[in-house]
Amino acid sequence: MTKQSPQQPKDESRRKFLKYSGTALGGVVVGGVIGGIIGTNRSKSGPEGAVPPEATETPQSPQSQDYNQALMFFSQGQFQTVEAAAERIFPKDDNGPGAKELGVAFFIDHQMAGAYGFNAREYMTPPFYKAEATQGYQLTFKRRDLLALGLDSLNEYSQDKHQNTFAKISPEQQDEVLTAFEKDEVNLKGVPGLAFFTILRNLTLEGVYADPLYGGNKNMAGWKMRNYPGNQMSYLDLIEKEEFIQMEPLSLHDHLQLS
Repeated sequence: MTKQSPQQPKDESRRKFLKYSGTALGGVVVGGVIGGIIGTNRSKSGPEGAVPPEATETPQSPQSQDYNQALMFFSQGQFQTVEAAAERIFPKDDNGPGAKELGVAFFIDHQMAGAYGFNAREYMTPPFYKAEATQGYQLTFKRRDLLALGLDSLNEYSQDKHQNTFAKISPEQQDEVLTAFEKDEVNLKGVPGLAFFTILRNLTLEGVYADPLYGGNKNMAGWKMRNYPGNQMSYLDLIEKEEFIQMEPLSLHDHLQLS
């Protein structure tokens, strides 16, 4: 009677199958994933099929990115114009960063893309009547349309006066152009230049001091310049203290991480 050879263990046969199929298929799915690992193992010393330590390491997570800094309404040209204008309204100085560094242009962009830019909560249906002088200009344009019209006019006025677009002229020339709008010396197709300047200035200041969740006030630097505590959960343990207490500000996003 012939002696039968013992059966190979199941694990051993599976390893050989993977090894040979990976070698044969090369760059196909098995060769690209499993075969690539096996091929590496074969070229190194050590038990067959052993996975090297580097193959089991957890891949490093990508660097954190500020996804709030993404355009939703402006074109690149409009964004550059509003960024330059906001920086002249709230410039960087010894007290801290200016509008550009604080990301104010992103705040304005996001506002124009949302309900505020569409005047969603306001009555915008004709007939329109001329307002009294004490009432100011009553908008017939949506804010997003007025802002886009004003930015185009900034560039046109800068081109006429200084032969270049607003973002490319000197800071002194930019101040001169903005002053002309502030003094209502520019007419935007029937809309007073002051109306555009007023909304741009208000949006700039809002972007400096709004919660970073809305795109501006980057790193809460606007609050830090004012020693403003931001959105603290409670002051119960501090409210009765007589001395001034300076605390690190908290944003709405911080509360999500603390909860």
